[in-house]
Amino acid sequence: MELRELASFLAVVEEGRFARAAARLFLSPPAVTAHVQRLERELGVRLLERSPLRLTEAGERFVPHARAALAAVNAAADAVTDLRADEEPPLRVGVMGHGSAELTPAIVRAFRQARPGTRLTILPLDFTEHVSALVERKADVAFVRPAPDDDRIETDVLTTEPRIVGVPADGPFAEAGALRLADVLDLPIVAVPDVTPSVFTDYLYFTAAVNGERGRRGPDVARNPQDVLLSIAAGRGVGSALRSFARFYPWPGVRYVPILDAPWDSSVLATRRGDPDPRVRAFRAIAAALARDLGPVVSAGARSGLRDHPELVRGGLGGLDSLEP
Repeated sequence: MELRELASFLAVVEEGRFARAAARLFLSPPAVTAHVQRLERELGVRLLERSPLRLTEAGERFVPHARAALAAVNAAADAVTDLRADEEPPLRVGVMGHGSAELTPAIVRAFRQARPGTRLTILPLDFTEHVSALVERKADVAFVRPAPDDDRIETDVLTTEPRIVGVPADGPFAEAGALRLADVLDLPIVAVPDVTPSVFTDYLYFTAAVNGERGRRGPDVARNPQDVLLSIAAGRGVGSALRSFARFYPWPGVRYVPILDAPWDSSVLATRRGDPDPRVRAFRAIAAALARDLGPVVSAGARSGLRDHPELVRGGLGGLDSLEP
């Protein structure tokens, strides 16, 4: 029995959905599913009913013991924290969604090779943490989109890509070769929480490109890509994204359609302005170098080009599942 299996099981119980648990743990949904299945095989009982998702009697009995086991591990780690007081804290890398596509894991790997003694922590960010993760010092560097409009933040552009819209696979636009912004304004674009920074909502709704005109909003509120995809697959809304999103989120019931007249937009590496931490400066330098050399390939999304760069293809964002904090 492994701790990550317990963590995945408890995350599913607490979040109520495998997709939400995966987002919380920064794993893919299949990875979380596999962890739960292995745990059930090891115990020889079924812990969760899948449809609808609920605890079995065995699951109800197991939950408090699983929580106690993880709490004991955390307590053991806390017991020796003071002995590590002089150690350098980890560099916290925030990633919103799929970050900067294939560049994200490539940059992380390159940094680990360049500075093997630096500990890293990978943190998933939702739409509302576009700026706050850095300002509130939850993260030291962050892969986000678009560039934050905040004087406290500075950014390095990593990819610049065309825009797409995700639509229900059984909807009227699923087979469309392309759409225009006027078409998209008539579609129910998924809503986001009120606390989401305006620069992100403007990006999501193409505010500048449509002169501030407000289009339709869907009935669902999304904080992360999984929420958006679930709404689309259920036929309740649509969602806009960068083109690379389609490579990282193939989703049953969702089709991606290019938007011909939408302005291209960028994913960026964001940091606190003037951060003196040499690890942050090194991370930025590595990111800028890889973006210069490999960013055009990622932005273009050419399959042949990606095959020429195995350092990008090896993981996608799924490659982050194997990174040790």
